[in-house]
Amino acid sequence: MSPAARAVHRTTPWDGAGRRTLAIAATALALLAVPVAAAPEPPAPPPPAAFAVILGGAQAGTMTVRATGASAYRVHFEYNDRGRGPRLDSTIRLGPDSTPVRIETDGNDYMKGPVAERFERTETRATWSGGGGPGSRAVSGHAFYLPFNDTPFDTGLLARALLRAPGGTIALLPEGEATLEKVGELELTAGNTRRRVVQVAVAGLDFTPVRVWLDADGGFFASASHWLTVVPKGWEGALPRLLAAQDAAEVARSAALAKSLGHKPERALAFTGAALFDADRAVLRPGQTVVIEGERIAAVGPDGKVSVPDGAEVVKLNGKTLLPGLWDMHVHLGGVDGLLDIANGVTTVRDMANDMDTLLAMKKSFDDGTAIGPRVVLAGVVDGSGPYSAPIKDKVDTPAQAQAAVENYARHGYVQLKIYSSIKPELVPLLARLAHEHGMRVSGHVPAFMTAEQFVRDGADEIQHENFVFLNFLFDTVKDTRTPARFTAVAEHGAEIDPSQPRVQALFKLFLAHHTVLDPTINVFETLFVPRHGGVLPGWAGLAGRLPVQVRRGLSTGGLPVPEGKDALYRDAFRAMLVMLKAQYDAGIPMVAGTDSMAGFTLARELELWVEAGIPSARVLQIATLGGARVMGRGRELGSVAPGKLADLIVVDGDPVADIHALRRVETVVKGGVVYSVPALDRAIGVQPEAARAPSLSDGPVRY
Repeated sequence: MSPAARAVHRTTPWDGAGRRTLAIAATALALLAVPVAAAPEPPAPPPPAAFAVILGGAQAGTMTVRATGASAYRVHFEYNDRGRGPRLDSTIRLGPDSTPVRIETDGNDYMKGPVAERFERTETRATWSGGGGPGSRAVSGHAFYLPFNDTPFDTGLLARALLRAPGGTIALLPEGEATLEKVGELELTAGNTRRRVVQVAVAGLDFTPVRVWLDADGGFFASASHWLTVVPKGWEGALPRLLAAQDAAEVARSAALAKSLGHKPERALAFTGAALFDADRAVLRPGQTVVIEGERIAAVGPDGKVSVPDGAEVVKLNGKTLLPGLWDMHVHLGGVDGLLDIANGVTTVRDMANDMDTLLAMKKSFDDGTAIGPRVVLAGVVDGSGPYSAPIKDKVDTPAQAQAAVENYARHGYVQLKIYSSIKPELVPLLARLAHEHGMRVSGHVPAFMTAEQFVRDGADEIQHENFVFLNFLFDTVKDTRTPARFTAVAEHGAEIDPSQPRVQALFKLFLAHHTVLDPTINVFETLFVPRHGGVLPGWAGLAGRLPVQVRRGLSTGGLPVPEGKDALYRDAFRAMLVMLKAQYDAGIPMVAGTDSMAGFTLARELELWVEAGIPSARVLQIATLGGARVMGRGRELGSVAPGKLADLIVVDGDPVADIHALRRVETVVKGGVVYSVPALDRAIGVQPEAARAPSLSDGPVRY
């Protein structure tokens, strides 16, 4: 999966613009190294010609690989994800050391933007174009170019090259370094055929190891995950075993990190000299002491007036800001997202759609401390059948299926039901009634062939994504919002919609009358409408240089393909969204802060955009802490720093009330009394310290 597809959406990709993946540094497998002077091995036999692409448990596309020479391949890769998805045709030629000497890739990316990528290497120089932009550099020895718009087969080729590389390490182009660790083997059976496959972990690309399955001879066999899998046709039945083996490796790794990175004080923990953010009143209180005993806050008050227990660990903050842990109210957890959240001060998340078994297991590991991650509030998704249906196991097309789905979620502790785009409008009132009878909130995309007004009148308590507010006024233009038209229609007509218009004011009154909550995920639309290919995403320049190399590359993918002559229109549409966001706040409509994007890091950007829209930073911080807790009925135990509440706090180097950008400088996180050092968490996921960021990246002003 391409870095463009990886960078923004680090969680199960339901609603937003980007995609996610996994990888951090790991130890090279020295036993697999080949001496520099060794004669080149014969190339591995060509891999199976045809692969199934499985998305969310259902086949959604294909990958075919054809050997066109001893070290040359032609690859076709495509899949459909609700009208989105890549279609790539690539020719690859390898050198004697199994690294690429020529790559040509054409087609379209996940958001249907054109792809024309080229790479060529001579003995002394490598050049590339397309993808993240043109470049060239001198090279010698082993070096591997992983295409910007790559396929799972490309990662398999990298893994195979690493098996043969001296020391199990290869320099990456344009930059970086990859290493490989052999994890384990499986003996698989399909019919009368047996196959031995090897799980390897490629490190140095992203936040956690990229896991790939190779044949015994080092050829690509499969790339497996609970979201997107590529496996040889005829071997689909092996997927549960592949996933189980990967999950076991991840569980062991997560447990080791949790044990080494989390610190639980033996006695009490006290913060003194804190500038404490009072989330109840949205003010900053200087000179405060906070005492934590066990998992709860024991005392809060002015320095010198709060007794610090004997033997307590005392942390002198010297004016740094102490805040309640942040809430991200729109995530889709997966992979390393839990650690990313904690490393960025996010101590509670609301998961808005996920595989139930995977999510419940992840939540349990966070709760019992065997993995690092936030508290998880559960929201389950329902969708109907159709060509743009969400990739979930069970569809809801009948009243009986609606009842079964709601009861199943309620039985497993879910507190919210998310209605997706392909649900029949006539089922919405029933779903809302059934969910409310179980004490669950109701939210979602506004289903196709409905307006936001109808959705609220039929029982929705909340609407996900700001575009659905705009689509309420574009119903004559686009009724079927299952497709990417729900983005492009707003991009082309959003600037025509002004909050002062009577039709908008009427909708605001309806929201207020029904106590409707909005979950704008405004950062998603900045990502879709504003960036252009080759430039770092707005607001990410200062961070990009600290991130793993493939994540960094993905931040320059650009947004939606912009039709000729409509560049300014798309940017104007995003400005209109910021204006609408402020108008909703001014009208008193309750809103929650969610990202639906890269875990952890994106919440700071979401909150910065709210401040850029004109909402006071203190109120933004209140919404992102106590506001989320209150909406989910957890305000008595979470969301503010007060005696008796659960000890979820963060230390920030700076004053985010005066400058919301200070939220990017979280130093310490406490979740339930367990203390985490953010620099240590960053090292574990390959994030460099602030001083090591790439000097070529600018923090100049964002222009829309």
